[in-house]
This record gives sequence, structure tokens and C-alpha cells, in this order.
Amino acid sequence: MGLLLLCLSMWSAPVMAACGAGDGKPVKFGSLTWESGQFISSVLQIIAEDGYGCDTDLVPGAGPALETALAQDDIQVIGEQWVGRSPIMEEAIAANKAAVIGDTLQGGATQGWYVPKYVLDDNPGLKSYQDLPKYAHLFTDPEDPTNARFLNCPTGWTCEIFNTHLLKNTGLTTPNSEGIKFNNVHPGTGAALDAAIASAFEQRRPLLFYYWQPTGLMAKYDFAELAFAKHDELCWDKLLDAESQTDCVSGFPVSNLGIAVSTPFINTYPQLATAFKKVQFAPDTLNGAILQMSENKRSGEAQARLFLQQNPKLWQQWVTPEAAQKLATALNVSLDGSTADKDTNMGANPINTSAAAFSGFPEWSFENQLNNSLSYVVQNFGTVFRSISHGTLTYLLLPIEKLMHLTPPWLIIGLVALLGWLATRKIWFAVSCALGLFLIGAFGLWPALVQTMALLIVSVIVTMVVGIPMGILMAGSSSLRKVVTPVLDVMQTMPSFVYLIPVLMLFGIGKVPALFATIIYALPPLIRLTMLGIKQVPHEMIEAGRSFGSNHKQLLIWIKLPQALPSIMAGINQAVMMSLSMVVLASMIGAPGLGEDVLQSIQTLNIGQGLQAGTAIVIMAIIIDRITQAFGQGRRARDELRHSNHSHKLSP
Repeated sequence: MGLLLLCLSMWSAPVMAACGAGDGKPVKFGSLTWESGQFISSVLQIIAEDGYGCDTDLVPGAGPALETALAQDDIQVIGEQWVGRSPIMEEAIAANKAAVIGDTLQGGATQGWYVPKYVLDDNPGLKSYQDLPKYAHLFTDPEDPTNARFLNCPTGWTCEIFNTHLLKNTGLTTPNSEGIKFNNVHPGTGAALDAAIASAFEQRRPLLFYYWQPTGLMAKYDFAELAFAKHDELCWDKLLDAESQTDCVSGFPVSNLGIAVSTPFINTYPQLATAFKKVQFAPDTLNGAILQMSENKRSGEAQARLFLQQNPKLWQQWVTPEAAQKLATALNVSLDGSTADKDTNMGANPINTSAAAFSGFPEWSFENQLNNSLSYVVQNFGTVFRSISHGTLTYLLLPIEKLMHLTPPWLIIGLVALLGWLATRKIWFAVSCALGLFLIGAFGLWPALVQTMALLIVSVIVTMVVGIPMGILMAGSSSLRKVVTPVLDVMQTMPSFVYLIPVLMLFGIGKVPALFATIIYALPPLIRLTMLGIKQVPHEMIEAGRSFGSNHKQLLIWIKLPQALPSIMAGINQAVMMSLSMVVLASMIGAPGLGEDVLQSIQTLNIGQGLQAGTAIVIMAIIIDRITQAFGQGRRARDELRHSNHSHKLSP
């Protein structure tokens, strides 16, 4: 027995040494938000846990935040890092605080400007970026139909900077012979960009967009890359600088894809660092794994574990023999490629995270049915929703936004100040409103403020047009209340992010999906408070109206609505505030405005930009809240004063 224990301890010593120097502290991995990053990070995490006996932890955050944390050794590993793309990482490497190890993707990560392949099939003359002016009419911008649209990369990413420079330097932002130019459209987030691309392919619509690999979409759809000039390193360095005034044009580099680690990690876990250096995937293999992950709705961990189960010969080249044996045992496979679990195949999910695995619940899910239904609607009725989107833009959003852009800022400030004085009858509040708006303009955020106000005005108008009549109908019908109330409960309690998903697929990125998501989010309080206000009208007043011969319409107009007005104004106040709260979320699906500045500041860790944009939103919220509250309270105060005077006259 003693000899057996000695042998086991000698066998496990090299493995335990990998994480024994960590003093029991977990190895912290950055939790990346994109699919390839999630998959690669999970592969590394499983190797560290099951192969080398390490405790690990995931730390969420945006790219720049994670890179800053890595430089400070608050986290130790970022699973996917594009070499030479991040100033934060370059500074950390220069200061010997971090390193990028390994060559994760054979041949490097590629990027470029793409169109769907069917666009090239229908237009064989479109081969390079230089041909785009002749075909600009294909890529109509729904929010500006007289111009074309280029779909940039997510807000705040490094690729946003060089794409913006390239769009200008290639002359595409200048009108062509037909007067058409390309608008630089920011999708907000990677998920919004993917949804816009998928929606275009499903409906077979032309689209010009920036994209990269490794990604699942690259394996799912036929992307056709537009030819660019040869890569020029000196020009590229200038294109990466947001403040650069360069006019050069360069093709895209092939970037090495590596694993970012902190310097203390390399010193503390040399065996693990050595294993990570050897991790490498073929492009087709990685893209295919990401596509499986997406289509089967697997987590990064589930797909990584399935991949490792299916490819033992690949990862044996990365790890030590001892770690390989432990990893094979944990994955229930043998090192020759066979598996002890016959259910492990391309379609099976190796990690059963369902409720049934833990407590015997049946596996009921409507996820696939809903996704398939949404895909069916997009494919077959996409043109209908695009027509609705076009009409909403043409007749509601764009006219109000253009009007506000044409109106001098001083006039808008004066009107808001006047409105503030009419609501409160306080000079200091009117002056405060003017100073607040002036401060937003001084921050350089006036164009963003106008875009946000236009979206807010339209959303509130539509919310009132729908919400107030619905509240009136519900107040008079108990049957309707029983049907609509549960719907309002769902609308009010459902996480607001959920509203963004279907509207994004149906209406595309930009202002229209943000408008509909905002309306859905803001409707319930207005409907409820309108209904409540009308139901609380004193029965005696209604009977008095009837005794004087008033019909239902007259009772509503002359008695119910005036008496319910304070409650309705409270509902409008809540609708406005909830609409404003959607500003930042709407920026995640490409809606421009103050939220876009907040999102960009989060992605780039620009504290000053975030505080300025956040301050502007707070100023708007305070002004709107105080004005709408004052109008509602003013009506209530006048009613109470009138009632008091009437009672005084009747008293002996």
C-alpha cells in the first residue's frame, strides 16, 4: 500500500506542480463576450482545471477593462487577443506586465469588407472597394434612402477607427456621380452586427459590412471579400490613430491571434503557460466549432468540452503526458481517440445543464420553436416590416429630427426654459433648464442630444396615442382588463434587453427598432395609470353628469378625463422616464444619440466621455421629470383649490 501511494504521488507531482505555486488562488480568465473568445477561453479553462488541477474563475467585462485588469494581474488570462490591435495591451507588454503567447489560429486572423456572395453573382463588375461608387445604389440606407450604408464594426472597437478612416480616404463619404455617398453606420454591439448580417442573408438583401474571422457566421454564410490595396504597415499605423488626419489607403493585415497572459502568471504557472503556447486551431475547425456552438445554442464551455472529447489527438500535442491522461479521464475518452460514452457525438451536448439533470424535471423549452418562428417571419414577411420601418422613418422620426437640427439651439433652449417656467412658475427652474441644455451643448453633445430628443418625442407620442385609449377602454371593460393585464405584467417585468432581439431581426439596426423597443417598455405604466385615474373618478360626479343628460362621450370628455388628468400626467411622466432609460440600451442596436457616447466610453474605458454623456442624460431626465410632474401636480392643485373655494361658499 505504501509503495502504491508513493507511486501515485510521484505520478501526480508534475501535474500538481502546475498549480501548486498559486497558493490556492484561482486562475482568473477574462469572460469574453464574442463566441470565438468564449469557446477558446473555455478550452483553456478546461485544460487548466481537468488537466493541471487548477482552480479557475471567470471575470466579466469589456475588452479594454479586461486588458487593464490583466496588466494589473487582477485577471491572468484573456483567451483571444488580436496582436497589435490594442494600445492598452501594447503598453502592458512594453512595461513587462503582460505578454501575448502562442499562435492560436493557423495562418492568422483575417478581416475585411464583405458583401453577400449573391451580390457578386448578380453584379459581376463589383470586385473591389474601387467599384463601390458605381454600385452604391444597391446598398440603400433605410434611415437615409438617398444614400448608401456601410455597416462598421461594433462601437468602441479598434476596427471602428480604421474603418472610419478608410471610408473617408477611399472617397466613399463623398457623393458619386449620382449624388450618392456611403453613411458610416455603427451597429452598437457585435450581436447587433451579426443580427443585421443574418437578417440580410435570410431576406437576400444587399449589404456592405466589415467582418472578421474566426466567427461562426463565416462558416454559415457565403461572404465575398472586396479586394483592397496591398497592406501598408506605415499607413495602417496612421489608420489606427483616431486623431490622425491621414488620407492613405491600406489593405487589411493578417493579425496573429494569441492568448494574453499576465507576467506573474507565466512565472507562477510555467507548465500551464507552455501548454497555452501550443494551443492552435485550423481556421475551418475553429469556425465550424463556433457555428455548432451558435446553431445548437451551446455555451462556450459545452462546445469546448464536446470539441475536446472529439479531438484528443489534437490536444495531446498541447499538454504534458500526465496532464493528457488526467484530461482524458475527466472527458471520458481514451487517448487513442475512442470514447467511453457512446452518446458523445456531433449533435450531443456533453454538459447536461438542464433541470432534468439535477432534479428530475422534464425538459420543456420553447426556445427552438420561437427562433424558428422568428426566422420564418423574417424570411417571408421581412419586406412588410421593412415597409413599416420605412414609413415610420419617413413620416415620424426623420421629419422631427430634421426640424430639430434646423432649429437654432438657442431657440430650443429658450422654448424649454419657457416650458419649465409655465409648468412651475419659478424663474430659477427656467434658468436652470437653460443652463443645463447650454452645458450639454458646451460638452459638444448637442447633435447627440437632438437625436435622443427626437427618438424620445416620437416614442412618447406613439405611447400616448396607444396607451391612453387602451387605458380608457380597460377602465370600462372588466373582460378587457382580464385579457390585457397579464400582457402588461409581462411587458413590465420582462428584461428590457429581450425587447431588442426580435425588433432587431425584423426592422434591422438603427432608430426604428429602438423606437419600437422603447414603446413596448414604456406603455404599461401609462395604460395602468390612465385606467386607474378614470376608475377613481367619484361616482357622484358621474351620476351628476348623467342627471344633466350627458351621454358616454360627454361624460368621458367633460368629467372623466379632466378628473383623471393628474393620474394620466403621472403615467406620461413614467412613460417619458422609462423611454429615456432605454436610451443607452437602444445604442446597443445602433440607435444614435447620447447612449452611443455612453456605450463607446464603456468599450474604450474613456471615463471623461462617459461622465459627460451620463451628465447630459441626467440633465435631460431632471428637466423632463420636473416639467411633467409640475403640470400634473398643477392640475391637481387647481382642482383642490376650486373644491376648497366651493366648499367655503356653501358653508354657513
